[in-house]
Amino acid sequence: MTEVPPILLSAIICERVIFDKISGMPSIINIIQNVNSPKYPVRYPSLVFFCELTNGHGKTKTKIRLVDDQEDEKVLFEQEGTVDFKDVRQVLSLALNLQGIGLPHPGEYRFQLFAEEHLLGERRIACKKVEMRRREGGEGGRNVEETGG
Repeated sequence: MTEVPPILLSAIICERVIFDKISGMPSIINIIQNVNSPKYPVRYPSLVFFCELTNGHGKTKTKIRLVDDQEDEKVLFEQEGTVDFKDVRQVLSLALNLQGIGLPHPGEYRFQLFAEEHLLGERRIACKKVEMRRREGGEGGRNVEETGG
């Protein structure tokens, strides 16, 4: 990579990304902006960090990092890789599968994307603790749990 870092066009956290076999175009499934849970810590079995980059020059080291805003940007997760830009006009789509991501408490977390040592951008996730209420009734007298808050 030259001294000019790539440009981050988009960054999305979701549950799944499907790439079309013919066109190669991505479909983003279930975007995650907030996490509501009745108890913490909470663990996601699988998340995807999806991003699009352009203006890259050759092979470039990348790093995705999850930091905790309440703990002075304590790093909870980090994964490194390399991308190869064939042309500066190329738009490169990355879908990084993140397994077993843990969020220890309610608050804000940020996924950060780096190229070499340059921070290209961040995507925030807000976590909230919610109470579960039981509601009597429904079909056949079943108890139905619903999220309150």
